[in-house]
Amino acid sequence: MAKYPINREFFPFSHFSPPISEKFLRMAVPNMKTPKYVYKDKELDVSRYEIKSYDGEKIECFLMSPKSVKDNAPCLIYIHGGGFVLAAAGYHYKNAMRYAKEVACKVLFVNYRLAPKHPHPVFFEDCYAAMCWAYDNSDSLGIDTSRIGIGGDSAGSTLAVGVCMMARDRQHPIKFAFQMLPYPFLDARNNSESCKKYTDTPMWNSSLSDRISPMTKVDRKDPNYVYYSPVEAESFEGLPPAYIETAEFDCLHDDGILYAEKLRAAGVEVTLNETKGTMHGFDIMQKAKTTQKALEARIRFMKEHI
Repeated sequence: MAKYPINREFFPFSHFSPPISEKFLRMAVPNMKTPKYVYKDKELDVSRYEIKSYDGEKIECFLMSPKSVKDNAPCLIYIHGGGFVLAAAGYHYKNAMRYAKEVACKVLFVNYRLAPKHPHPVFFEDCYAAMCWAYDNSDSLGIDTSRIGIGGDSAGSTLAVGVCMMARDRQHPIKFAFQMLPYPFLDARNNSESCKKYTDTPMWNSSLSDRISPMTKVDRKDPNYVYYSPVEAESFEGLPPAYIETAEFDCLHDDGILYAEKLRAAGVEVTLNETKGTMHGFDIMQKAKTTQKALEARIRFMKEHI
């Protein structure tokens, strides 16, 4: 890993990769709890909900509402990353809390069910169900349905784009204001130049991506497979404006570039932010200057589109 000139501000995570295996996940995921500080921010009201998913099972969501924001407020549906197998980490919650306060919007934080226990398409259908619940209950939740955006990092980006496509294809009345996608996973073929080049980068790499696919049990023959690999879709018409952020030393770098190209070709507005000296998941280092600039860019984009 030392061969990559990753900015020193990301140490020690610039030298860390998660030991992804089913044994590791059985040990780690049950200990990934919602941080208590989520409820202690004096600027936010946070409510926990259990909503019914497509199969009758319940999934957990948090609605983060700035105390300064009144009803009929804009809303960000936020979907955390973690390769479809890891629960939300502390920095996912911190980012969502900051989005709520600085964008001045409500944030619906979705804790969808995880593979391998809950394989494809459960995690997509959970996120779609959360969107439908927020839309259907907008009056009681104080959400303006004309100002709902969706976003997520890494695998959360896959799910965010997938929900956009699912809503379009299923003719749901929602019209997303934007899609906000830091270092997205959007090409399940894993054969891009960045995938071939970055097989051992920290935080995430193409070797880890190859381990994940069997755990999700996704089938290329499934008609809904395209949501798992959005760049392979036939149509990008009708999708919302996109903020796409790439990390320099990331096997998924080219996923973001390719998706940006396909959206632009379809006439969709794209803001592309190619960060430098970064690795996948770099915003785990919250105080790094590069992280701060990236968060500011995400927030600026959302404020302009919501």
